[in-house]
Amino acid sequence: MPVPSRAEQLVRQVPDLWTPVGRPAYLRQQAELSLRRLGVDRIDLFQLHRIDPDTPLEDQIGELKKLQDEGKIRHIGLSEVTVGEVEAAQEITPIASVQNLYNLTNRSSEELLDWSTEQGIGFIPWFPLATGQLTGKGSPLTELAKQHDATPSQLALAWLLKRSPVMLPIPGTSSVAHLEDNLAGATVELTDDEFEALSKAGA
Repeated sequence: MPVPSRAEQLVRQVPDLWTPVGRPAYLRQQAELSLRRLGVDRIDLFQLHRIDPDTPLEDQIGELKKLQDEGKIRHIGLSEVTVGEVEAAQEITPIASVQNLYNLTNRSSEELLDWSTEQGIGFIPWFPLATGQLTGKGSPLTELAKQHDATPSQLALAWLLKRSPVMLPIPGTSSVAHLEDNLAGATVELTDDEFEALSKAGA
């Protein structure tokens, strides 16, 4: 079974203030701690949680490349990045995935998603089930959910999966029942017209 992890590099200095730390020694320490915590010899996908603006990108990615060369990391991913940042990182080592905020009502990472689709790079949307005002009585999401005998959350997942073949949503869950409910979203098939209607409603 693939083992994913991420560099826990956001350090909370004071309440509600998180600072990214990308010093090579710190990233290595976090990778080693993840290996120990997971009880494995290799992490299949290691996500750099944030790029540290105070540390050269080549130093951050370079250290992960060293861990990769040592067999401790199989694939490297990036979080909250732009197309330019991924391209710069790829000059050092292949990038397998990106993870940005993206859902039916927040498509600020549309450019990165389209680029990832063209490149065949996995796109992991965080906060994938945000539906907010789209779940009100008589809303497009609610009405379509009824037609598909599904929940609004399942429909939001179905929309993501239809949006791109490289989409890899990982919705959070705290119970087996919720997990099964989320998985059922993968069985919902939207027509092109339904997809467009939801896209317009969430824009």
